[in-house]
Amino acid sequence: MIGLSCYILADTFFISQGIGPDGLTALNIALPVFNIMNGAGLMIGMGGAARFSILKASGDHKKANSVFTSCFCLASVISIILIFCGLFFSGNIARLLGANDEVYSMTLIYLKVMLLFSPLFMFNNLMTCFVRNDGAPNLAMAAMIVGSLGNIIMDYVFIFPCKLGMFGAIAATAMAPGISLILMMFRTLKGKNSFGFAKTKHMFKKWFDVASLGVSSFITEVSSGIVILVFNFIILELMGNVGVAAYGIVANIALVVTAIFTGISQGIQPLVSKSKGEGNYSVSRKIYRYGITAGALSAVLIYVAVFIFTDEIIGAFNPEGLEELSRCASDGLRLYFPGFFFAGVNIITAVFFGAWDKPAPSFIISVLRGFVIIIPCAFIMSSLLGMTGVWLAFPVSELLVLFVAVTLKIREGRKVTAM
Repeated sequence: MIGLSCYILADTFFISQGIGPDGLTALNIALPVFNIMNGAGLMIGMGGAARFSILKASGDHKKANSVFTSCFCLASVISIILIFCGLFFSGNIARLLGANDEVYSMTLIYLKVMLLFSPLFMFNNLMTCFVRNDGAPNLAMAAMIVGSLGNIIMDYVFIFPCKLGMFGAIAATAMAPGISLILMMFRTLKGKNSFGFAKTKHMFKKWFDVASLGVSSFITEVSSGIVILVFNFIILELMGNVGVAAYGIVANIALVVTAIFTGISQGIQPLVSKSKGEGNYSVSRKIYRYGITAGALSAVLIYVAVFIFTDEIIGAFNPEGLEELSRCASDGLRLYFPGFFFAGVNIITAVFFGAWDKPAPSFIISVLRGFVIIIPCAFIMSSLLGMTGVWLAFPVSELLVLFVAVTLKIREGRKVTAM
């Protein structure tokens, strides 16, 4: 997940160096579409892999393979829809997301290429989740890392020596998941996968089942896009393009941090789903505690690093040394990032419920942290405190969701213990 989020972070760095603040603004305006596309891929991959692992642990290999087939078909359908949107509606989407005349052309290029290459993102997420649940987590991780390194190299080559601008940035990002897919396909060609295509019935029912188990991953990603969209509009009113560029720096670094917690939750998911298939709740509870501990330690280390190296982090994305951009982004990092002390627990808890075949509490947590609480917080707090309120909306909303997540976890734990 860190590797996947580095696709956009690499774009952020090289765009800031090679194109400037307008490029950062265009990237941040287009980012919600990436979140939706990536969220759909994760929903199918995480939900399908969870069901696959549960069925495999219970010994039903035929049904497990039918789940993979259903996921492949669903990913194909969504990819076709995204390609269609890229071909015919990229301009409308750019305007809808708030692109003004200054950044419209750059936003349009980024959106169109990203949507046309959506199948690579979709199937990369699908294969990564299934390969990891099929006993090859190291391969899934290695493939993602190699793809991310390829993205960084191509970003530099396309933006600087080739001088391709925004097209070069998104071309590098779009090609990177293809590299990861090729590496994972070698395992398939060698016949080492225990999953494959099989005849399946009740396709739509399976799609709903997969979506219900993976919805927390989808909402986690899509909510990032929704929040970015709402924050963009609020910040445009408060500070204009410079404010959006500053938020772009904060949001893209936050994307990587969110990926750390999503990565931890994806790491525990196969183990939780397996113990669910075996009917062993005590093992799942222990795995959950390990995940929460890892998340808490990560949150502490991340905030300490961000607090100490704020100026250095901002400087990497502000080569022109714009004082207003630096000041705004610096305030943002220090006020926004305490929210990850709470967000880590919320993300891991939501995915745990999905992996344990409990989609309802997973959905509740994800929807609350996704947009039900944070959007009202953003509007209310920004009207009272200006930009300070915008930055504080994230930690305040995540703290409120934490109370709900802890309550649901305690309640579900009591139900299982009573059985």
